[in-house]
Amino acid sequence: MENHGGKKRVVVVGGGIAGSLVAKSLQFTAHVTLIDPKEYFEITWASLRSMVEPSFAERSVINHKDYLVHGNIITSSAVNVTETDVITADGHKIAFDYLVIATGHADDVPKSRRDRLHQFVEDNERIRSARSIMIVGGGPTGVELAAEIAVDFPHKKITIVHKGPRLLDFVGTKAADKTLKWLESRNIVVKLEQSIDLKELSYENKTYRTSNGETFEADCYFLCLGKPLASAWLEDTMLKHDMNEEGRIKVDEKLRVIGRRNIFAIGDITDVPEIKQGFAAQQHAEVVVKNLKVMIDGGRDCSQCRMENYKPQMPMAIVSLGRKDAVAQLPLMTVIGRVPGYIKSGDLFVGRTRRQMGLDPHTVHA
Repeated sequence: MENHGGKKRVVVVGGGIAGSLVAKSLQFTAHVTLIDPKEYFEITWASLRSMVEPSFAERSVINHKDYLVHGNIITSSAVNVTETDVITADGHKIAFDYLVIATGHADDVPKSRRDRLHQFVEDNERIRSARSIMIVGGGPTGVELAAEIAVDFPHKKITIVHKGPRLLDFVGTKAADKTLKWLESRNIVVKLEQSIDLKELSYENKTYRTSNGETFEADCYFLCLGKPLASAWLEDTMLKHDMNEEGRIKVDEKLRVIGRRNIFAIGDITDVPEIKQGFAAQQHAEVVVKNLKVMIDGGRDCSQCRMENYKPQMPMAIVSLGRKDAVAQLPLMTVIGRVPGYIKSGDLFVGRTRRQMGLDPHTVHA
């Protein structure tokens, strides 16, 4: 049996924005085990910049072992959870006193940091060699990718195909309208209320037909569609009734799974009524870290503990538009241009996030 020095065992499932921050923050308070199918943590909102500038990913793709220096890392997927253990696909059975589920969305990315960095190089080569590019999806990912390409490669012909009546349907119409005008001012063609048959996509095909019958040329394409929640693995576990119809985990104001004292859920996988974005996931992590520290000090039941409540974020969002511009939806106004761009688009919060993870904001160690 492992000797944990009397420390409580905290298992974190998912090494994304929220899960990695919890693991990092508790590694000297508890015996922490991080379960993640990949070997690294990625600052996901920086990935589109990395496609036009692959070296940018050197700072935004971080091996778990670089920040989690005093915990266990299991590179595998969780496949089951009981009242006391998490079981992984490779056969590990990890006991816990407290469990944090932070699996977010399912994303098909390489296991190793080296392969992920190489993936950005390949994407960059596709962009550089293409004269025309199709982006399928007009959400924040599609819009930000189109903007990154248009700013760094202004002579590329870019077409966005989006099935919705407006771009960025997670924010208000003012932000969407301002974004459309910005894109069109960069000669980006936006086809709304149209779709592409995904079964017809291939790297050999250069001519595409939309659902409206319009045809256009594209040397390459990028799919920027919503990713499914990574909660399917819970459907055959004891938590199967703790999810809503969308597959999100139902949590209370302390971000505990409803009805369970020692199991928390954070990030996009929760049913917290707010825009799902990285900033909110980081706030989830900070609240759960505080609550777990209180619970660890006060005991598992902790009936008299004064724990912190999480308050859903107001409907604010900043979508970067290349290196200097952005569109921001704020509580009282919507603005576009250099001012919101100054807040986000230069470094994309990479330096700040690295600092939050206890790392040098600039220096990368191989």
